[in-house]
Amino acid sequence: MDIHTLPAVNATLNGTAAVLLVTGYTLIRRKQIQAHKRVMLTAFAVSVAFLICYVIYHAQVGSVHYPKTGPIRVVYYTILITHTSLALTVPVLAVITLRRGLKGDYQRHRQIARWTFPIWLYVSVTGVVVYLMLYQL
Repeated sequence: MDIHTLPAVNATLNGTAAVLLVTGYTLIRRKQIQAHKRVMLTAFAVSVAFLICYVIYHAQVGSVHYPKTGPIRVVYYTILITHTSLALTVPVLAVITLRRGLKGDYQRHRQIARWTFPIWLYVSVTGVVVYLMLYQL
């Protein structure tokens, strides 16, 4: 595999995670607990695959600088900084949330999921936006 295809793979994994997260949220609102569980575990696996691909790519290529100037540069870096800052929290939040759900500690699962879900979703969606701005625009 060409290392330079990994950004597109990463964007696809982020987009997939976002769709799975929204699907999982919808399922739990409909009280479809087993389907919610399967979808959320899949979202976690997809996010782990993303993290592996991300580390491989940046270990080989290093940092990629944004080439555009002007107001779009400010928009890009604002999105990137919020994305990166929140992305650092997702692995910890996701593991705690999944662990509580799998142990049947549903009250504490719901308490942290209220934070985990929007942060994880934001990170997944903005990951796609960062890719589009950096590689496609």
